[in-house]
Amino acid sequence: METINKKAIKGGEFIIRETSCDDIFIPEEFDEEQLMIKKTCEDFLQSEVFQNLDRIDQQEQGLMVSLMDKAGELGLLAVSIPEQYGGFGKNFNTSMLVADVIGPGCSFAVALSAHTGIGTLPILYYGNEAQKSKYIPKLATGEWKAAYCLTEPNSGSDANAARTKAKLNAEGTHYIINGQKMWITNGGFADVFIVFAKIDDDKNLSAFIVEREFGGITMNPEEHKMGIKGSSTRQVFFNDCPVPVENMLSERENGFKIAVNILNIGRIKLGAASIGSSRKVLSQAINYANERVQFGLPISKFGAIRYKLAEMATRNFALESAAYRAGQNIDDAYEHMVSEGMDPAKAKLKSTEAFAVECAILKVWGSEVLDYIVDEGVQVYGGMGYSAEAPMERAYRDSRINRIFEGTNEINRMLIVDMLLKRALKGELDLMTPAQAVAADLISIPDFAEADDTLFATEKKILQNLKKTGLMIAGAAVQKLMMTLAKEQEILMNIADIIGYVYMAESIMLRVEKLVKQRGEAACQGQLDMMRIYFYHAVDKINLAGKEALYSFAEGDEQRMMLVGLRRFTKMEPFNIKETRQRVAKQLIEANKYCF
Repeated sequence: METINKKAIKGGEFIIRETSCDDIFIPEEFDEEQLMIKKTCEDFLQSEVFQNLDRIDQQEQGLMVSLMDKAGELGLLAVSIPEQYGGFGKNFNTSMLVADVIGPGCSFAVALSAHTGIGTLPILYYGNEAQKSKYIPKLATGEWKAAYCLTEPNSGSDANAARTKAKLNAEGTHYIINGQKMWITNGGFADVFIVFAKIDDDKNLSAFIVEREFGGITMNPEEHKMGIKGSSTRQVFFNDCPVPVENMLSERENGFKIAVNILNIGRIKLGAASIGSSRKVLSQAINYANERVQFGLPISKFGAIRYKLAEMATRNFALESAAYRAGQNIDDAYEHMVSEGMDPAKAKLKSTEAFAVECAILKVWGSEVLDYIVDEGVQVYGGMGYSAEAPMERAYRDSRINRIFEGTNEINRMLIVDMLLKRALKGELDLMTPAQAVAADLISIPDFAEADDTLFATEKKILQNLKKTGLMIAGAAVQKLMMTLAKEQEILMNIADIIGYVYMAESIMLRVEKLVKQRGEAACQGQLDMMRIYFYHAVDKINLAGKEALYSFAEGDEQRMMLVGLRRFTKMEPFNIKETRQRVAKQLIEANKYCF
């Protein structure tokens, strides 16, 4: 595998290429201006949100709108909006940082992300100049709030099955929209709705910018939900809603493409928000473990609790490493496209679309890392974790939606594989050549060369082998199942788990390698320990996913040969995992917070 220039790296290419740590961004590199934006977000949560969580959850009349107004005044809604429309024009990774820091804001974070993401970006990326000039400045300040109307009672994951209809009136001046949308975040107070509907008997959706003031819009009462109780979630009905023809977004039947591409952004931002939420929960768990005394000692002295804290920290550190790596890839791709003459708005879209595989990975791993951390947070708190008086109860309930938001994790896992294979078929990624090389490797004599004992050599060798595992199993599945593979959802999810764990393991390794180059090995012992813990898990998870896949489609000699290869490719030298976790936990406990 060769190391390539970061501007040339393609989405999904990590599975066949080696990346240099010099070519990735790590969160320790945020500049002074980005750190000031981070501080503004933290201060806003502290002064306006955390003190009012119960009032927000009770949906006190006007409270969420006033919070959005205040966020708008501070510029928190305009970070990634171009300056010409009243924004700050910051890059994608800065908007990722805002999503991360606002992430612990419970229902407020949901309202803000829906407004700035799926509510605003369709207009910014797909709108014509007149539409952008009219709507974006008001959305950037928060004067107008936005919502996104895609899901219907009979079309969730299958978005293109929507039944909402748009019909041109006799005068040719307006589309008349009729239909029902559900689970509409910000529905109760939004001024502008991005609405997806089919014109006449079209096969694909079209998209429209619909103002509440157009009329013909009614709503059910607020939904009662398991979590994120403070976010406005309504069913929205369009009853002969007249929408001016100039408010069609992009071209007729381009709505499904708009929905898919905007969801890519929503997915990676959800991954970023999960980092901040996980960080807060972990810090609260550490605080509590240091304060809670049992058997005459703080419970942070006990190995079972230290195990939990170290595992929570390791998973969040890996997630954070992957999220900002992908965010920078998107920024680099954008700059490259603009330098070659592409329109900036189109480049914004194309750069995110190029890394749709990584966006899906971060959505899945982000939501599942957060779920793991809040679950263990409840356990650290014990009985108090189950009490609404303590912070874990809300965190536990609020986290659960993330595995459903922005496409379920099952759908996203299947998309990871689907998108990689489609890129290979289009000739955008050469998966075949390295897959054939792995097949040849299976029947070769193992390499017994003397081991390289330099720092990271072990992890790089493991990573190379884990990539071979993914290529071996994906290649064999495609060859054996061919056109029926798309129906084999369990196998697709096995392959997606292998691909995702490869990306996460590589990301944590590259971050730690870069940190060691900057700070020295002695200053990075905690990070090195977390990297080894994560590799231990990734190897184990990939081995299990690989076996499940091979047991499902391979037989006889072919199965036996690939199982031998799987054992060979998922080997890791033993190390004292308990002591490694204890060292990580000790740093967390002494800092009394998540300190990495």
